[in-house]
Amino acid sequence: MTRFTQAELEAARDRLVPDVVADGLHVLFCGINPGLMTAATGHHFARPGNRFWPVLHLSGFTPRLLKPAEQQELLTYGLGITNVVARATARADELSAEEYVEGGRLLTAKVARRRPTWLAVVGVTAYRAAFGDRRAQVGPQERTVGGSRVWVLPNPSGLNAHWTAATMAEEFARLREAARATDQGGSVSVTTPRS
Repeated sequence: MTRFTQAELEAARDRLVPDVVADGLHVLFCGINPGLMTAATGHHFARPGNRFWPVLHLSGFTPRLLKPAEQQELLTYGLGITNVVARATARADELSAEEYVEGGRLLTAKVARRRPTWLAVVGVTAYRAAFGDRRAQVGPQERTVGGSRVWVLPNPSGLNAHWTAATMAEEFARLREAARATDQGGSVSVTTPRS
């Protein structure tokens, strides 16, 4: 993996990272916003401590562990990646409440255009801020966004010590099973979300 100096990472601040999207995906994963490592590389969830890629594999979404540089391969599995807020920051707490709300509005329009079966927001705090739902918990949500079902997943950041890779993989696998059932024409009942 390429090593970046602090100056190179800082130069990536506010940079935009292209979405990995296509029409009609099974699941569109939605991060909070790109971190500086993601912006510097152009690859989503690129920070070495981020557990997104290992959890995606452990949960059965991908047949092997993908590297961030292989993100385009997600499309072959009917998966994609976007963000609530497009601009890159060192930390999510650098984003304003207004940016989250505007991000939620733009995300709703994007989802309505792309029509994924499920929108999976990775980070309950980001979901709450973007959609004004202070009571949301991890798990399936009753609301839809842009016509798509919504599942809130735990934030895969290495800073989220409340969730291990194994417990995250269990929650991601619940979504994978729901997505499979939905794709096969079944309905998915909303069960009590995990906290």
